Amino acid sequence: MLNGAIALLMAAVLYAVFYIVPPAEGLGYLVRIAFFHIPVAWVSVIAFFLSAGCAVQYLRTSNIIYDWWGAASACLGLLFCLSATVSGAVFAKLTWGAYWNWDPRQTTVFILLLIYGAYLALRASIEEQEQRAKLAAVYALLSSITVPFLVFIVPRFYFSLHPEPVLNAAGKIEMDNSMLYVLIAALAACTALFARLLTWMVQRKKQEQEQCAAQYKKELRQL
Repeated sequence: MLNGAIALLMAAVLYAVFYIVPPAEGLGYLVRIAFFHIPVAWVSVIAFFLSAGCAVQYLRTSNIIYDWWGAASACLGLLFCLSATVSGAVFAKLTWGAYWNWDPRQTTVFILLLIYGAYLALRASIEEQEQRAKLAAVYALLSSITVPFLVFIVPRFYFSLHPEPVLNAAGKIEMDNSMLYVLIAALAACTALFARLLTWMVQRKKQEQEQCAAQYKKELRQL
């Protein structure tokens, strides 16, 4: 039921992007890329902050479930961040003539990818569960501090070819109403997809742990 609702919302957004959204001044129909690029970038930020929140809860309670949520959220955040990078590179090629220009926003998002790629590498390098969870939680907390600087602050200090975001430098929304409504729907659809994937990943991890525990008990009984 939930999966169907999310799929229906995403289908409606795709229809609106290709058949309702008008061309933007200076960008034409290339503006359609923004309705994918902005939502995945938005979700990546949510995912990284959620991972940090789960890290705080794990350090406070030592409940391993928070480690599962935090790890899944960081993993999805990295995936969505990579999607934002790829879509941004496609936009750059179509508008600036090159996939990568080391534009301030491209540079900072590349650093963000390295930071959270290292987070997953850290988790993969530690076998003991409690030690892995504790170190990963500390790393996730420290990494989350860099997110607002790399995404929102640092790029604004340098000249950028990147188009103005939804809110321009003056804090005003400069977007056609139909575009704004479709963008809001796209943000909702992408956020719902993230939430569903996150829940599925944690449920799968829980099932794996239960199966391992059942197998361990079975082996003990056979001894």
